[in-house]
Amino acid sequence: MKVILRSDVENLGSLGDVVEVKAGYGRNFLLPQGMAMPATPSSLKVFERERKKLQARVEAQRGAAASLAEKIGREQVVIAMRVGENDKLYGSVTSALIAEALLKQGIEIDRRRVLLDSPIRALGAYTVRIRLHASVVAELPLSVVAEKTLFEEEAEPVSAEPASDDAEQAAPAEEPAG
Repeated sequence: MKVILRSDVENLGSLGDVVEVKAGYGRNFLLPQGMAMPATPSSLKVFERERKKLQARVEAQRGAAASLAEKIGREQVVIAMRVGENDKLYGSVTSALIAEALLKQGIEIDRRRVLLDSPIRALGAYTVRIRLHASVVAELPLSVVAEKTLFEEEAEPVSAEPASDDAEQAAPAEEPAG
């Protein structure tokens, strides 16, 4: 199936390209999303008339993505995670956690835009790529640090003593019943 691209499509082409795609991809994804139109002689004429509008819209999106990329590049995101022995993380830092941390700083990014090869499983400083547009990728400085709160440090010694008292009191109560 031949289609005319009405916007830049990653790994396929840019605005105005006439490309050959599988019928299902064109019919079920590109056409309903408004990313393409069938390549017929009449649609080529229609496309040429609206090309300037589409190019202006794509350039506006690209410009907005570029300015957002600059803003993201200036941000410093710190994610605090619980750690065990040898500073190994409980769990991992995923694209959803990164998107949530950016949202707290006032930048709304879809988690699917965060490009992680694999989840982050160690403390340290990282550079995370975020695809904002087909041609714009931002680089976010990210630090993963150990989570330590005052409440957790105070709670550990206090919670250890009552647990042992409860265990001693529970043991004699079980002996007569058994």
